[in-house]
Amino acid sequence: MAAPDPTGIFLTAPPGLEGPLADEARAAGFAEVKSHPGGVAVAGGWPEVWRANLSLRGASRVLARIGEFRAMHVAQLDKRARKFPWSDHLRPDIPVRVEAACKRSRIYHDRAAAQRVARAITEELGAPVTADAALRVMLRIEDDLCTLSLDTSGEPLHRRGFKQYVGKAAMRETMAALFLRQCGYDGTEPVLDPMCGSGTFLLEAAEMATGRAPGRARRFAFEDLASFDAEGWTALREATVPRTTALTFHGRDRDAGAIKGARENALRAGVADHCTFAQGAISDLTRPEGPPGLVIVNPPYGGRVGNKKMIYGLYAALGRVLLDGFSGWRVGLVTTEGGLARATALPFAPPGPPVAHGGLKVRLWQTGPLP
Repeated sequence: MAAPDPTGIFLTAPPGLEGPLADEARAAGFAEVKSHPGGVAVAGGWPEVWRANLSLRGASRVLARIGEFRAMHVAQLDKRARKFPWSDHLRPDIPVRVEAACKRSRIYHDRAAAQRVARAITEELGAPVTADAALRVMLRIEDDLCTLSLDTSGEPLHRRGFKQYVGKAAMRETMAALFLRQCGYDGTEPVLDPMCGSGTFLLEAAEMATGRAPGRARRFAFEDLASFDAEGWTALREATVPRTTALTFHGRDRDAGAIKGARENALRAGVADHCTFAQGAISDLTRPEGPPGLVIVNPPYGGRVGNKKMIYGLYAALGRVLLDGFSGWRVGLVTTEGGLARATALPFAPPGPPVAHGGLKVRLWQTGPLP
């Protein structure tokens, strides 16, 4: 008998980037897409869960809701957790861990709630519960309604498996993909990052242009669920075939180690043929041959790199180079302070919402095509 489908799918995202993720989910053909704080809800069965993990570039995790019931006290939670059909979803030979969050409920102790569910799984199903298990059962109790979900991703989805070199204060792949989408990037124009670090923006853009699924080379927690269909999953994964592109993605950085690491990351991702990397200062940046595209950059912020005056000078130099030589190109700039963005003298529109990154809040600043 086939496992019952999830009653809902939730794609998590950094607060502030729910909109671009919702746009991506709609473009990918997911149904009933709706933004919520911290993510996006979509409808679908287990194949949609697999496809979201495999193909969505911006989701941090994919959570599948498997059931809900009301409980006013821990004894009632214990009784209803024991009656829950765990065998529909979990396997007795696969360890799980249980996490709970309680909000505005008569059951208010997270740890006690998690212990009740863990004990029900162990004693009714026989599955071991361990603190380091890759498969996570999530209990949320809000207004006395207990909602059970499974984290179907396992490791966070930004861990694509290709970016082994990681520079200082590197941006997660999922966040980079959402900033690209916020800039209107759809894989049909070249991209240049003049301070590319480990190459995250370029790898994401090149993979978008060549139709490579971000989850193509990794394993997911859903492969250990009772609902898993290995043949269906293999067919889905093999149906995603990369396409060719004539576009080039340009990475520049003054750090030779970053250029070497970015080049190796691109090679592992299979997009090295579409990328160029060169060491050089901002003052030496020149416009690539060919049509205009998108310049996207995550420069140093004063909070993490020494002298603030030098940082303002760096932003001013970047703005001068782009205004002088990049007519027709659009610019996306991620930074912590409006003053730094304005130091470029670029014609930015009002910035996007604040997004947590590395203990700071950053915003995306965008221009239209430069004059």
